[in-house]
Amino acid sequence: MTRKKNILIIRILLFGGTAISMFFVPWILVKAWILPLPNTVPGQVDEAIGHGFDGMIVYVDQVGKPPSFYAGGWKNREKKIQADPNSLFKIASISKLYTAAAATKLVKEKRLSFDKTLADYLPDLRTRIENTEEITLRMMIQHRSGIPNFTDNPAYWENEQKNGKNALDFALDLPASFKPNGGYEYSNTNYLLLRRIMDNVLGYNHNQYINEKILIPLELKNTFFSIAEVNLNDVMSGYYVGYEEDFKAREYGMLATAEDVGIFLRALNDGSVFDKGEQEIYPYEYNHGGLVVGYQSLAEYHKDIDAVVVQFINTTDFEGYEWNLSEISINRIVKIIRKKN
Repeated sequence: MTRKKNILIIRILLFGGTAISMFFVPWILVKAWILPLPNTVPGQVDEAIGHGFDGMIVYVDQVGKPPSFYAGGWKNREKKIQADPNSLFKIASISKLYTAAAATKLVKEKRLSFDKTLADYLPDLRTRIENTEEITLRMMIQHRSGIPNFTDNPAYWENEQKNGKNALDFALDLPASFKPNGGYEYSNTNYLLLRRIMDNVLGYNHNQYINEKILIPLELKNTFFSIAEVNLNDVMSGYYVGYEEDFKAREYGMLATAEDVGIFLRALNDGSVFDKGEQEIYPYEYNHGGLVVGYQSLAEYHKDIDAVVVQFINTTDFEGYEWNLSEISINRIVKIIRKKN
């Protein structure tokens, strides 16, 4: 559920909604929405933990002020280790911002073109994915390709750790969701293919390129590409409602501290991550969220207060209520910062 839909449902409920609307809206979301706004960010963190999150980290970087770090709940529930704002966290789809920025650099270097097609770069997929001769890299980056999302395939989740090694198989030979550039559908397959194209063009793993062109220049020393690169004790545990398992050891791609994500997000928004001529051709978003089992993250820049806000929460669920609560929480944090201004 998107943030706008979530807000709309709650407004319907509060201002003249029907009995049917009231029945289907979880009261925990209504409560989180209508509670008086705390005076401080720590107050909002404590309130969010009270809604059932296991642990939470918030990083705020507002111009003219030193960065602020907040944490609540558990880093490790079983061992009763309190949340640490410097813990590593699985950032999931926030990694798409790094990929899009790196692809932009490759375009500026004339090693890629946003206007060339999937067929140009991966001709072996012509018979496996519809419309490859019409789908451009720009459409893929902007989720306007119509290529099905492999994580929407129920078979993928039968063993997602094993199937993740051959994730593309779960999007091949399926009908397109829509004609190229004829709609919008968030699809992880787009970025799976984009990273494969980058590997082919570079002749080595795109992670090395991201490290050389983005992480090292920004001095992001607490950003990693795999759980295999880090000490597990430095990683915040991840939990799924109804399960005792700690999902920390599972492979879900990039990890970073909230501070590292915040530094990157500011550099993306103020353009300092780019070299001359790159920001003008950057085709993707400037804010993003991430969601994998046990981990949800939101990274936002708000121009009106010149502030970066990063929120990590280590609790997820099947219904999506935890994601809705997360969005409500970061909205309230931003409101608190605005009031203080």
